[in-house]
Amino acid sequence: MYTFRVSAIIQQPNHNISIQFDDLSTRFPSYKAGQFLTLSFMFGEREVRRSYSFSSSPVHAEPYEITVKRVENGEISRLLHHKLAVGDEIQVLDPQGLFTYDPSDDAIKTIVLFAAGVGITPLYSILKTALIANSTVRVLLVYSNSSKEQTIFYEELLKWKEQYPERIHIEFIWSNIKNLVKARLNRDYILELVKTHDLELSSTTFYTCGPLFYMDLVRFTLLGMGIADDHIKRETFHFPEEEEDEDEKEEEVKDTESYEVTLNFQGATYNLLIPYNKTILDVGLEHKIKLPYSCKSGMCSTCISQVTDGAVKMDYNEVLTDREVENGRCLLCTSHPTENGVIISVL
Repeated sequence: MYTFRVSAIIQQPNHNISIQFDDLSTRFPSYKAGQFLTLSFMFGEREVRRSYSFSSSPVHAEPYEITVKRVENGEISRLLHHKLAVGDEIQVLDPQGLFTYDPSDDAIKTIVLFAAGVGITPLYSILKTALIANSTVRVLLVYSNSSKEQTIFYEELLKWKEQYPERIHIEFIWSNIKNLVKARLNRDYILELVKTHDLELSSTTFYTCGPLFYMDLVRFTLLGMGIADDHIKRETFHFPEEEEDEDEKEEEVKDTESYEVTLNFQGATYNLLIPYNKTILDVGLEHKIKLPYSCKSGMCSTCISQVTDGAVKMDYNEVLTDREVENGRCLLCTSHPTENGVIISVL
């Protein structure tokens, strides 16, 4: 754990705030553009963690910064929006996340960033990093919002455009405009953008962040154009329970057995009995094992582990590829054993 102190709170459009920090620990590790920061809060004996993407860039002379959307029923987002003050101290964990951009990768000549709403947060970090750290890379930002007034970082983005006019193009998409053809991102719009900007697809990497339906639109359109899946990266700000189909949930036959699992973690071995209604992470934390975790929703990479014997079933997975799952990788936060004798090594 590290200790950060809040140095500034910046009000942003559409119920968002940006929070800037000073590092009181003086040993916080460097982060990569696109990664997220996990905040830890203690309420008595109960620890609550929440992860928020960096909107700051690791190569820019600026404070650590995250941007947080207010969620009406969000325990931590309400605390950050309504009670946090400059000078407050917060415990944070190591930066995490696989949704990253490496400016030293000379094979990438163009990056295309598809953002919707607060999804701009990690993409803003990537944009700044690419422009500053690699003079040969072009950036195309496609940014959807309900209006110009609701666009986070609007003025800041115009300044970056002014500073690097030959290397960045920004396509603002506002749903309140009269030209309905350009009011929302759609398949034809994406095809037009790729064609207009004459992208060399083999040297272009695409990043997308926003609601699932938005990212699916981008991904499936790009795949249909023949773009390799490993050239398309996405980051999710979505909790899977919001999209559960109640009818399907009721019809699903659940295994109500409890199974024994062996966890190998930091040189120690733990034998756990996992009931059907709890994940492996849940039970591990109940036994005071300091397992790595962040989102608890299958959306980040913090709790990736390796099944070395037996099998597990994940409730949700927004991180691992099909091949990784076939090779035994799992996310502890959404995993349930499907048999006795499962052995897992925590990475």
